[in-house]
Amino acid sequence: MPTPTYIPLQTITLGSAASSVTFADIPQTYRDLVLVYNGNSSGARADTLINFNGDTTSGNYSAVAMDGNGSTTFSSTYLSAGTIDNVSKDIFTIQVMDYSATDKHKTSIIRASNSASIVRATAYRWADNSAVNSLTFKTQARDFTSGSTFSLYGIEA
Repeated sequence: MPTPTYIPLQTITLGSAASSVTFADIPQTYRDLVLVYNGNSSGARADTLINFNGDTTSGNYSAVAMDGNGSTTFSSTYLSAGTIDNVSKDIFTIQVMDYSATDKHKTSIIRASNSASIVRATAYRWADNSAVNSLTFKTQARDFTSGSTFSLYGIEA
């Protein structure tokens, strides 16, 4: 079996604060996508919201999450959401499997940590058969700070 290869597609480094970042016109030539975020955001709310193809339809996203902080572990389930809700404002990686397939719902895994020493692994399902051609990252009543970096990779199998 060949070793997967990460192909850099685009990196966005913010020159000033921004409330959202979008990767548009994602090429449909790879098996999976991986996005790595490294940065921070202003404000107390730590969540980053992620949407595929601009879809914010309630009920299209569901998830199961595992969290820990070194002394306590917990899990949660998200149903009927209109977005992917990520715990981190500091660093996270999202992998979208079979993003260009048009015969199945899309699944993704997010691995994240934040400045409150919480780590999380979350598996998501987007209830849509469309190929993923854009990713949008938004904040809740805050901004991604200047210098934050979003790097998108295509994965060859």
